[in-house]
Amino acid sequence: MIVAWRLLFMTMLARQCPELPCDVILDEEEWQSLYITARQTAPPKIPPTLNEAIAMMAKLGGYLGRKHDGPPGTKTVWIGLQRTRDFTLAISGYKKSLEK
Repeated sequence: MIVAWRLLFMTMLARQCPELPCDVILDEEEWQSLYITARQTAPPKIPPTLNEAIAMMAKLGGYLGRKHDGPPGTKTVWIGLQRTRDFTLAISGYKKSLEK
């Protein structure tokens, strides 16, 4: 129930307020791992917009983002959120191993 609420809230907020920074709904590690995975570069100092983050997350879930496609749906965002969580765990584990 909580995951479904978060998913619907993220999708709705990205459509209503696309220019908000994504750290409103994502932790710092989550948006940084999402950025690293989707863009294959180091994350910026300031978080991307919510619209950019949802688009990156949806692409991990199978959203193609073509010109005629509508906004990403909850299913693709859900799959992307699951994959983002996996990447977050992997990167945080990697950072902890470097600290030792």
